[in-house]
Amino acid sequence: MGRRPAGKRYVTKRRSIEIEGLSHLASIPVATRIGPLLVSSVIGSFNPGTRDIPETTADQVANIYTHTAKILAAAGATWDDVAKMEFWAPSNTVRAEIDAIWVQHFPDADARPARHIHIQGTVVTASMIAYLAD
Repeated sequence: MGRRPAGKRYVTKRRSIEIEGLSHLASIPVATRIGPLLVSSVIGSFNPGTRDIPETTADQVANIYTHTAKILAAAGATWDDVAKMEFWAPSNTVRAEIDAIWVQHFPDADARPARHIHIQGTVVTASMIAYLAD
């Protein structure tokens, strides 16, 4: 790859990703794709199509994975393209619920994305970064 000429700005087209069943109250998409990079906004644990949050953290986690799958599909990606996920959870006990579905999507321990779980907040939320090498 050569160097870009000084003073010339190259813009890769940005595409907003929206999915049915999850939207933000602010004027932001659920994710955006620029070239091969896909980055989500916060992925809420709402029940699809509502602003209702399930009572159990297990159901909240399941909703996050459901929303994430829809985001990936809308962007032309799969779970194989995920580079990192971050979760925000009210306690460390949610880790087991996150892990249970995590290993289903990423069964190969030698090829899993990066992940971090922040212990804060009152409900489970997440974000995701994926790289689509197409």
